[in-house]
Amino acid sequence: MVKEAGNRKYRIGVVGGDGVGPEVVAEGVKVLERVAARNGFSYELINYPWCTDHYLETGITMPEAILEEYKTLDAIYLGALGDPRVEPGFIEKPIIMGMRWGLDLYVNLRPIKLLAEQFCPLKGKKPEDIDMVIVRENTEDAYTGLGGIFKKGTPDEVAIAEMVFTRKGCERVIRYAFELARKRNKKKKVTLIDKVNAIRAMDIWTRTFEEVGQEYPDIEREHAYIDAACMWMIKNPEWFDVAVVSNLFGDILTDVGAMIQGGLGIAASGNIHPGKVSMFEPIHGSAPKYRDKNVANPMAAIAAMAMLLEYIGESKAADQINDAMQIALTSGKVSSLGADSGLYTTQVGEIVRAALV
Repeated sequence: MVKEAGNRKYRIGVVGGDGVGPEVVAEGVKVLERVAARNGFSYELINYPWCTDHYLETGITMPEAILEEYKTLDAIYLGALGDPRVEPGFIEKPIIMGMRWGLDLYVNLRPIKLLAEQFCPLKGKKPEDIDMVIVRENTEDAYTGLGGIFKKGTPDEVAIAEMVFTRKGCERVIRYAFELARKRNKKKKVTLIDKVNAIRAMDIWTRTFEEVGQEYPDIEREHAYIDAACMWMIKNPEWFDVAVVSNLFGDILTDVGAMIQGGLGIAASGNIHPGKVSMFEPIHGSAPKYRDKNVANPMAAIAAMAMLLEYIGESKAADQINDAMQIALTSGKVSSLGADSGLYTTQVGEIVRAALV
């Protein structure tokens, strides 16, 4: 996604979404404005209305045809989705899953990095102990929706969900993990996390991991079962560098990771197809009870903006944001990463912007 010198203007799609989404996105955009001016690049924001309010007013979620327009963008920035006025998943599926499948965003990238020791719930763990990246497969597994419910509402009701793993799906995300470990150049280790001892179909993961790993002799390979990996992430997070994991297990594991880095209020993710338009978002929910109260912590949305900038080639600006977040969190000005910090959303955003150096 890196552009040639002199052509550093980016088109960024913005979906504020539901609940606190628009509020935290606004703070991320303010940080973008600041670092763009400092680093000599420009951008155009294309705002999209997809959210529950829009659906209730128009009957429209996100039309599939808009995917062709997305392909002309450099990146997409999403706030949060979900609203109790519609059933769970109703608004999220056509937008988030629509992007993941429609744009083939096969990597869900979740950095897990502790910026300030006081926010870690693990005794004795410091920032140098928690610095890993989870590479979660993003388009297959149980999330394909294959299966269904038979005789619903009766004593004979049956619910079936299929796990789907393809060689292509496994190989490309595993290869991404090895390339990332080489690029990070830290522990230079990739850990495959699966449950092949109980789910024999996951043998496709272990075989593919070993075969692809042979091409990366400089990268150490480890293997862990998902239950043990969750335990080790709590007990010895310093063991991890890059981990690669299937969609369903990755969804669970990355929330464990989010908590050890300080909570959902700091955690961000990228939905990535390398070299093509990709989407970046905070991983927290829409928290509708806090909507329009200006109390949601925007740190995760700001972290997502840093990921977006890193992806499109503005690494210097991304580093400035990450450094500013660390300065802000170690300054003592932010006491919590939740909505209980006593600070307004806009105040936290300003603390981060003031820390940009």
